[in-house]
Amino acid sequence: MRLLLIEDEVSIANFLKEGLEEEFFAVDVAHNGPDGLEKALSNDYDLLLIDWMIPGFSGIEVMRRFRKSGGLTPVIMLTARDATQDAVFGLESGANDYIKKPFEFEELLARIRVQLRSVTEESSCLTCGPMEMNLGAHQFFYHGGEIELTPKEFALMEFLMRNKGQVCTRSRIIEKVWDIHFDADTSVIDVYINSLRKKLNATRENPIIRTVRGVGYLVKEE
Repeated sequence: MRLLLIEDEVSIANFLKEGLEEEFFAVDVAHNGPDGLEKALSNDYDLLLIDWMIPGFSGIEVMRRFRKSGGLTPVIMLTARDATQDAVFGLESGANDYIKKPFEFEELLARIRVQLRSVTEESSCLTCGPMEMNLGAHQFFYHGGEIELTPKEFALMEFLMRNKGQVCTRSRIIEKVWDIHFDADTSVIDVYINSLRKKLNATRENPIIRTVRGVGYLVKEE
């Protein structure tokens, strides 16, 4: 899952980015309204975290322009404003949720997960042929046996299984699974794909993760 955080206080932004990355999210950061809006409109994010009071123009204005452009991505507003009318104004302006500063990281994480669940309408498990993932317990099973994956291997397999039956391009994988822009070297993907194949004892004759030459990778039910 890839998030955009628009927050002008560097210490808060760094704290939230580090915490969210430990929870296996890829996080981009912007420190002002114009930069945040440009990122929101130029990239495919699963959720936006926007501080209300940021330089350039406000978080509310970022959200308004994003919604006006047709953006449907969930938005959680971060705000020091505590008046009820401010909360109502933010929600009516297009926010899906808001959280008042200061807040506990665990509460923010819970609100993020609620928004992501409401969008994907998914259960805590993913399946694809003989593969199964328990997202809540962070477990991966193949033919009923559990296989231990590193956090990044798990995130990569999760992305492939969420998009089963579709070719996942290398640029989309690097953006969604790694916090790297699409024009970066994507050879790191090959290292992790090879590691997953070895753990699954996959062969060329029986590929679990299929290579679509020159494009990306694919997992299918059969």
